[in-house]
Amino acid sequence: MNRLGSESSPYLRQHADNPVHWYPWGEEARAAAIERDVPILLSVGYSACHWCHVMAHESFEDSNIAAQMNAGFVNVKVDREERPDVDSIYMDAVTALTGRGGWPMTVFCHPMVGRSTAAPTGQIDHGEVCRHSLRYWTQ
Repeated sequence: MNRLGSESSPYLRQHADNPVHWYPWGEEARAAAIERDVPILLSVGYSACHWCHVMAHESFEDSNIAAQMNAGFVNVKVDREERPDVDSIYMDAVTALTGRGGWPMTVFCHPMVGRSTAAPTGQIDHGEVCRHSLRYWTQ
């Protein structure tokens, strides 16, 4: 079930019809990850971000990728303009770990790995990143 429909952020509400079972940032998501014993897939973006919209269309609206995300993760969506504190913490971590940062930002938490953009040509797609992260989590 997608939980973004009643959020105050227009960016989060833009994702309310995604097949991804999004949670907003908060205790409910953390508790669900603990109960299910799965990592959190944290996605941070904002309304004016071109690549955030590209990733939404290419990944979060794709039923196969959404099914993979829903099965293996508790998915949390954050509007960086509404929660600059959350954005700053995770962007600092991704930048420290990878040497670069940007949006959309995806972080696999427990902590695992982060990436900063939708996959440009020549990089693996979001579905492949999810598969690798789940394989890492279960080993």
